[in-house]
Amino acid sequence: MDFTVVIPARFASTRLPGKPLKDIAGLSMIQRVYQQAQKSQAAKVIVATDDQRVFDEVKGFGGEVCMTLADHQSGTDRLQEVAENYGFSDDHIVVNVQGDEPLIPPEVIDQVAENLASHLQAGVSTLCEPIATDEDFSNPNIVKVVADRTGMALYFSRAPIPWPRDHINRKHINSGHVDNQVNAMSDTLSPMRHIGIYGYRVAMLNAFIHWPMAPIETLECLEQLRFMWNGERIHVAEAKALVPGGVDTEEDLQRVINLLT
Repeated sequence: MDFTVVIPARFASTRLPGKPLKDIAGLSMIQRVYQQAQKSQAAKVIVATDDQRVFDEVKGFGGEVCMTLADHQSGTDRLQEVAENYGFSDDHIVVNVQGDEPLIPPEVIDQVAENLASHLQAGVSTLCEPIATDEDFSNPNIVKVVADRTGMALYFSRAPIPWPRDHINRKHINSGHVDNQVNAMSDTLSPMRHIGIYGYRVAMLNAFIHWPMAPIETLECLEQLRFMWNGERIHVAEAKALVPGGVDTEEDLQRVINLLT
């Protein structure tokens, strides 16, 4: 199986400006991500950026980099531009590895590519892991996914899904306001956290850029819902290895530095 890893890396970041170039124990974040991706079975690893500073950094450590347009609305759009620039065939598999995942295990990169290759009915593949706490289940910053028995996604949401009807507290009913709070997660069906790594067939990337934003995508701020809105299937599997969280804040950055020093 032949696949390519593309790492979208924008310099601009609201919470952590210049994120790809942040130093992590002597190496830039983007070099850390690149090196992890190179440990996978990918035939090629490419950084996709719109910033000359990131471009120069990747060239400086001997990596492959593609300069892309600055006005892309999503990382998926940026991937499509790379696929077009490189002339990848419609059935070629591209794995999107986030540029802020310096600890991404290479085995999950291979897993996403292998899962897509072996499920021809899916145009996209991704991963998930069990949610361990009620707090995480209720946290809108943690995206949840529900899949059917064949591993095809039914829905992604920032809301707690599947909703544990018999495990909630109801408050303020007497005042006319019903406030539902999760009391305990179901002990029969573990909720799953979506892990933001994707495998795509290039044909799906080419279709994606021509679809308008879907209403549910706009509501949830989850671009994978655009595929589902347009009838495309997404394969979901539990990750083979623990995937540490990405780097979004200075606190996240320090956590990763501490792990590597």
